[in-house]
Order: sequence, then structure tokens, then C-alpha cells
Amino acid sequence: MIEVRGLGKRYGDVVAVADLTFDVRPGVVTAFLGPNGAGKSSTLRMLLGLDRPTTGTARIDGASYADLPAPLRAVGALLDSSGAHPGRTARDHLRWLAASNRLPRRRVAEVLSLVDLGPAAGRRVGGFSLGMRQRLGIAAALLGDPPVLLLDEPTNGLDAEGIRWLRGSLQRLAGEGRTVVVSSHLMAEVARTADHLLVIGRGRLLADTPLPAFLAEHGTRSVRVRTHQGDRLRGLLTAAGAGVATDPDGALRVSGARAEDVGALAARHGVPLLSLADEGRSLEDAFLQLTAGADT
Repeated sequence: MIEVRGLGKRYGDVVAVADLTFDVRPGVVTAFLGPNGAGKSSTLRMLLGLDRPTTGTARIDGASYADLPAPLRAVGALLDSSGAHPGRTARDHLRWLAASNRLPRRRVAEVLSLVDLGPAAGRRVGGFSLGMRQRLGIAAALLGDPPVLLLDEPTNGLDAEGIRWLRGSLQRLAGEGRTVVVSSHLMAEVARTADHLLVIGRGRLLADTPLPAFLAEHGTRSVRVRTHQGDRLRGLLTAAGAGVATDPDGALRVSGARAEDVGALAARHGVPLLSLADEGRSLEDAFLQLTAGADT
């Protein structure tokens, strides 16, 4: 369990985090979301003891990070994939981390294989691509087999196969009862991976809720319709009080009306439809709607 109580951080006159209070429970993937400058990184750094809070506390399993006797066994973290020394090999980077927390050397080979870096274990990190460095950072986070994972933009640099692997891994780890926190700007991937959302803006908590409840409260449904008589249908829909936008492929995206309403309107006026679909709520739209006023 992660427990944050009244957490605040000031840098001179700048308030980065303001009175954050929340819990992160095990067994689910929790996405930590917010616009750039919202205070996500500052919050994660305070959780990991890298920054000292101005006010409040951040505890992991009842203790501050600095009081954990073997941190890698308790918390796995990825904040910056460029943290490995470029002159070290991937294997040696993980070996010194393992030695610092009294972890068995065999664990190094296990996590390298887990992130598909086994064949590159003897290569120097300076020659790694961004995706390879990201995989090494994930391996370091998993090294101590920790019950808590804190990952900041873990898909950065990963290809489609790597993103799919990471998604499955995070869901599996949460299913084992671990506490998994992921910060990301990729809303489509968050929607496919996360169970629970923490959303902050200007350092303040805006939402602490399961993903479906967030979408139901802040999302808006739309109807996507294609027809050769787009201009005519647009006029009919607008006259009926619906909002209409045009997608890049020419399809109409209708808000304020159900799919059956659009179909009935088109039928009454003899407008042939090529396709008609009720679109689900978009996490991206819901997130932007909630955070739109966070800068005011």
C-alpha cells in the first residue's frame, strides 16, 4: 500500500505539489496522470526519497523510502532510463545494483531474459537504443522482485511488441497482488492497461477513481456516421440540436444524439448511410475535459 497524506512541495515561490492525499492499493494497475508541470514527477520523487516534502508524508507499506532496509526488495522504480552508466555493460549495471541490496547474482540473468536483453547483456549501455535502455530500466525495477512498482513513462522508446509485452506484464504483476503505479501521457495505452486513475493538475488531486467511473463521469459519447450526403446530413443534425464534427476520413462525429436517433433522422429524410456506430467514451477526451481548467 502507498499512503500519501497532505503532501506538498514548494520550490521557492512555485508550488509544485499542493496537499495531495491518496492511497494506492495493491492488485490493480493505477495510472498517475496529469498535464506537463502538474506535479507528477515531484510526487514520485518524494515517494522515492529523492526530494524532501515541504509538507506531509509519503509512505510505502507504512515506512518512508529512506527507512526501507533493502529498497530494491520493497520498491522497483523507473524514473529515467538514462541513469545507467554508458561505459558499463547491461549485466554489470544490474550486478552492482544487486550487490548493493544483497540480491543473488542469478537474479540479474533472470530479469535480463525477462525484458529480452539476454543477448545484449555484455554490450555497453552507451551503444543501446532508447528502447533498449528503457528495457534495462524496467529490468532494474524488477530486480528485487518488489511488491511495489513505480514507473514513469515506461513505454517511452518501446516498439509495438515491447508495449504489448509491458502491458501484459503490468497486468500480470498487479494480478499477483503487487502495487503498480504507471505515469504516462499515452491515453490510449492507459485505457487498455489501467484499472484505477489518479489525476492531478497544478499539483492538486482532481480524480481518484476506477477507470470506468472516470469515463462515465467525465467522458462524452459520440456517434460516427458515414454517408455520401455528408453536408445534407450535417445540416439536418445541426437543425435537430446535435453537435457535428468531421473526421479526417470525411465521416461525421455526432455528439448530443444516440446512434438510433441519427439513423432514424437519416431514414426520415432519405439519406443513405454507409456506416453508423456508437463510439465509446475516450479517455483522452475525458482527461482533457477534466484538466482543461487546471491551469486557471
